[in-house]
Amino acid sequence: MDSNKTVVLITGANGGIGYETALLLATSATSFHVIVGARSAEKGEKAVSDIKSQSPKGTLSHVQLDVTDSNSIKNAVSTVEKDFGRIDVLINNAGIISHATALIDQLRETFETNTFGPAIVTEAFTPLLLKSKSPKLIYVSSNLGSITWRSDPTNPYYALPAPAYRMSKAALNMLLACDYATLGSKGVKAWAYCPGYVVTNLSGTGEKGRQERVERGAGSAVDSAKGILAIWREKGCGCWKVCL
Repeated sequence: MDSNKTVVLITGANGGIGYETALLLATSATSFHVIVGARSAEKGEKAVSDIKSQSPKGTLSHVQLDVTDSNSIKNAVSTVEKDFGRIDVLINNAGIISHATALIDQLRETFETNTFGPAIVTEAFTPLLLKSKSPKLIYVSSNLGSITWRSDPTNPYYALPAPAYRMSKAALNMLLACDYATLGSKGVKAWAYCPGYVVTNLSGTGEKGRQERVERGAGSAVDSAKGILAIWREKGCGCWKVCL
């Protein structure tokens, strides 16, 4: 592979915001190589095939990567290291909303994917990220993780409970700050980005859930992908940034 290409790894890239980000990068420039990370190897392969059918300018590959499985993460690191030797941009996008009944089960399931997963993925891929000349780290977070917003009765989402999801994203924002404190001096630029309320299968309810989001005024995941690309192209920004 061309050593001048920007190698981008996206978790949860077989659908929603992750897929649209992979598609946008691959079709926007020849300088990108996008690694589609997906829990299901089959779905990862299909995502790559679908993007390739749209005549991308950049190149693509996929890697099986379940952010809740330590062996999967370890194997993904080995594969990426063997194939590319580094990554230039790590986008921690994979996320869920739990439908468990008990709060304790919601917390365990949600934190496993939304917080623990990104933390371990970043830790595991940091050696490859530090081999980049311009390493960048992005966490896809949410305004629902904002303590200020949750405390404001005038906020439009004040009445929305979702405690497990809110807590997981608040913790993710702290993870960003911790990672920047550790990696910033090593040249890593880092962001947490809120993609907005968009049509995805985040809730795991399939087409019905996506249609419900449309009816409630959700936007397009394409716009979220454009936002992710825009923040890392911000000129002259050497600080960490929480877009919340």
